[in-house]
Amino acid sequence: MKAAAFVYPWDVNGDPGAPARIAGLGVEQVTLAAAYHSTRALTPRHPRHRIVTAEHAAVLYPPGDRWTGRALRPRSAGPWAPGDAHGEAARALADAGLAVHTWVVLAHNSRLGTDHPDTSVVNAYGDRYPWAPCIAQPGTRAYLVDLAAEAAVRPGARGTELESLGWYGLAHLHAHDKISGVPLGEAGEYLMSLCFCPSCRTGYGEQGLDAEELASAVRAALEPLWRGATADRGLSVVADVLGEQRAAAVRAWRDTAARTLQEEAVAAVRAAAPAGFQVLLHADPVPEHCGANAGVDPAHILSVADGVVVPCTGGTDLLAPFAAYARERTVLAANFGIVTGMGGSPRTLAADAARAKSAGATELRLYHAGLASDEDLAAVREALAAR
Repeated sequence: MKAAAFVYPWDVNGDPGAPARIAGLGVEQVTLAAAYHSTRALTPRHPRHRIVTAEHAAVLYPPGDRWTGRALRPRSAGPWAPGDAHGEAARALADAGLAVHTWVVLAHNSRLGTDHPDTSVVNAYGDRYPWAPCIAQPGTRAYLVDLAAEAAVRPGARGTELESLGWYGLAHLHAHDKISGVPLGEAGEYLMSLCFCPSCRTGYGEQGLDAEELASAVRAALEPLWRGATADRGLSVVADVLGEQRAAAVRAWRDTAARTLQEEAVAAVRAAAPAGFQVLLHADPVPEHCGANAGVDPAHILSVADGVVVPCTGGTDLLAPFAAYARERTVLAANFGIVTGMGGSPRTLAADAARAKSAGATELRLYHAGLASDEDLAAVREALAAR
């Protein structure tokens, strides 16, 4: 199976040895960040720094003229990725013989929510999630579609991987996160991720729901958890606590918003890209799930995109729903963590890859070549050499 490693531009720029070192892992491709959220990242081998602090979500190249005069527009990076950082890194990686695909983070942007609070998801209590743009709002959708097209189709790129192209919710891994004191379970997290901004309130109304009654029902369903009740047994509980008809109407509104955005964004990327450009989505086969791996309907998304990148560090079970709808050229990329300190397991990569292949995976993704220790990378080289 072809293997690709995730990389940031700051892993490469200023480190002449980085491209050859990454190619030496045995990967054929790099997925190089072009638009990314705020982060604090380790660079354990870089000759100039050890920690990079990306203070806000940004594009890692100079944004184009399409944003002139628009209120919602991407921010340029600061000193962590100056100028055309993506282009500089892409050229160096390509010169090392690696195919370069872009890595584009979309509906995860704390800076957007800070600068334009009205774009954010609003929960049933009225709390805004500044990291989570509401994908149902027309202005936000237009911004995300244009960002997808511009950030994905960078010079020399052969394809793209679109992350967070769907609903984002409560889960965030925010700075100094302090929200795990009350276990919510799948159903509780889903209920805390439902949006009640004006656009979503209108959308619920189109599904025959009263938005205020729905918000009240959500708060009532969550109340036992705040008092210490044991978290739910899974998403099936949502229909029990909201009622089947109400839960189905909520799903219909959210699924329609996510599906149409995904269709529009992929179409925009393809319209801007050269022939043969590959478009993948980071995806989860449970539509109610929110986050970096957008919850999708497998049959629908594989009719829209060329394939998906599926989280597999905790096991390969999420591959099967996608494998059931894969066609001859569908890409099912199993994404494994290779950073031991972040829960990855590079020493079991060979066995994990074999299990993923038997579950239908056609490719591997390795997270993350720039963050891993030398010992972790040595284990990756050994595993890929044994393919």
